[in-house]
Amino acid sequence: MIYLARHGQTEFNRDGRLQGRIDSPLTELGLEQAAQVGAWFAPRIDDPARWTVSTSPLGRARKTAAIVATAAGLRGRVVADERLIELSIGSWEGKTSSELEALRPDLAEQPFFMHSPDGETWASATARIGAWLDDWADRNDCDVIAVSHAGAGKVLRALYLGLGIEAGRQLETPQDAVFRLHGGRIERLDCAPLPSAVRGV
Repeated sequence: MIYLARHGQTEFNRDGRLQGRIDSPLTELGLEQAAQVGAWFAPRIDDPARWTVSTSPLGRARKTAAIVATAAGLRGRVVADERLIELSIGSWEGKTSSELEALRPDLAEQPFFMHSPDGETWASATARIGAWLDDWADRNDCDVIAVSHAGAGKVLRALYLGLGIEAGRQLETPQDAVFRLHGGRIERLDCAPLPSAVRGV
């Protein structure tokens, strides 16, 4: 079975900046979110040897994965996988939403997902993330927690459901929930709320 979690809130998330492949450290809220995801998994781990935490190699995801693994009793089960890395958004990386809206007023109030003129293409993203999905889908011998990103997580879920790019743009990207991919369906599973929670972007 596949579980998907996004990394916790980062400084760029908090400040409304698009990240792509640029890294940014987790905020205090992001650290708490990662711990809550791990706490959600903890009572569900009956045999740690069956589980793998597969993470994007970017620092924000690796930090989240380490916290999740520790809280869930899966320390030592974390493996970085380049195929889960965030989508490159080229020259848009580091820009704020307002800066991009000035460049592309037609995208105001819409997701910026897959609109960057020099970012990773849908074909490239689906090829690499689809290869990861092929390795893990429908396996009965183990379970995997994928720790990834907003864009890459949208692509993964769109592929699993057989959706195209337009439907993929509309998928939500919470940092305080887990998605379970099983039997051709995706279920959102919310973690316990944090008193200090302020949603990231």
